[in-house]
Amino acid sequence: MGKTLFAKVWESHSVGTLANGQTQLLIDTHLVHEVTSPQAFGMLRDLGLKVAYPHRTFATVDHIVPTDSQVAPFADPLAEEMIQELNKNAKETGITYFNLASGKQGIVHVVGPEQGITQPGTTIACGDSHTATHGAFGAIAFGIGTTQVRDVLATQTMALSVMKVRRINVDGQLKPGVYSKDVALHIIRLLGAGGGKGYAYEYGGSLFDSFTMEERMTVCNMAIEGGARCGYVNPDEKTFEYLKGRPYSPKDAEWDKAVAQWRAVASDKDCVYDDVVNIKAEDIPPTVTWGVSPDQAIAVTENVPSVADAKTATQRESTEEALAYMKLQGGAPIKGTKIDVAFIGSCTNGRLSDFREVAKFIKGRKVAAGVKAIAVPGSQIVDVLAKQEGLDKIFSEAGFEWRAAGCSMCLAMNPDKLIGDQLCASSSNRNFKGRQGSPTGRTVLMSPVMVAAAALSGSIADAREVFAI
Repeated sequence: MGKTLFAKVWESHSVGTLANGQTQLLIDTHLVHEVTSPQAFGMLRDLGLKVAYPHRTFATVDHIVPTDSQVAPFADPLAEEMIQELNKNAKETGITYFNLASGKQGIVHVVGPEQGITQPGTTIACGDSHTATHGAFGAIAFGIGTTQVRDVLATQTMALSVMKVRRINVDGQLKPGVYSKDVALHIIRLLGAGGGKGYAYEYGGSLFDSFTMEERMTVCNMAIEGGARCGYVNPDEKTFEYLKGRPYSPKDAEWDKAVAQWRAVASDKDCVYDDVVNIKAEDIPPTVTWGVSPDQAIAVTENVPSVADAKTATQRESTEEALAYMKLQGGAPIKGTKIDVAFIGSCTNGRLSDFREVAKFIKGRKVAAGVKAIAVPGSQIVDVLAKQEGLDKIFSEAGFEWRAAGCSMCLAMNPDKLIGDQLCASSSNRNFKGRQGSPTGRTVLMSPVMVAAAALSGSIADAREVFAI
């Protein structure tokens, strides 16, 4: 019987089985940033331990970095303290560090792939929820907590329970105006925010075969929002072409050897999955969230659910809570809801292709009066490439603020925050209460092109209508 990619990688990286039944798993690549690492490095010092394999750890700064002015020292003393702490830890331990002066800094899940650090068949860990992004390359990638960051630094291993594997097939072609972000939101809406608990998601089907690597990254990025521990796509020719020639990719004769190994790690055709879900691509609409969880989502043409629509007491309670927080009327159209802020960026949708696609539609147009719109590249390299193509000028002339690289308003651990109960049309990944910096701020998740449509309209809009797609 054949094996899934997940099973192959898990078995090849298993160091042993612990007394509690968990697997001690070797971690090939450890990615760290400034927020979840200071305590972990501190714990190593307290225990008198060193970083076991410094060459396997890569650091950058992204969460707390301001995107308007990055002149040191930062205005926020806590942010300045965090970045200085990472500077010190990187210097003392010898780990690779993409700092602000490197020209390679950015959101950790953008930097890893663009540097060729993310590779098929490997295990990757990072103290960040959206580490599943790297699964787009056929890696098994986990978000971990600070104590696990410590464990990986000290031993290059971590303890994990084995997961079941759910194959999610999406076949066919997306309709015009529908994007990979809509696919991610549709899957989460269909299976639920907790539907993936205990699972790794393997994404496949003809749609994923046709997707670019950046589109695959967007969907894998949000696997965690569906409750899955990780999500991945089997590596193929697109994967190899993306990685070829990147700084940390294998070179010369090692390249051919690596590609042969990467091909072999893909799921076998006769493998058996624990569950299979089939979705038709043409059934996926432009999707937006209406509540305070990514699975509280609807087509932009639908009405906001009402409490009366709920089928269980739990659903009634969560619907009532979400409507009250979001200040939406059950049964009313989501389209036409006024927005205050538009945000394009994050590890979900802050890549070059995202800005290219939006630029096609906003050129020569203007952001609506009263809307604050910001565009934040996912890395310094994305910023440079976008500027070479003049994308920053298109955004600026349309009324967007073009910022420096960072996580920005995705989670607002920096100056980019909502104020009061402002409503933000966001290309990010979470719409939790207070996620964007204000305890009463409201977030509506959607694709970058839908964010652009909302920015230009001043309200949630159907991009297909706004841009005649």
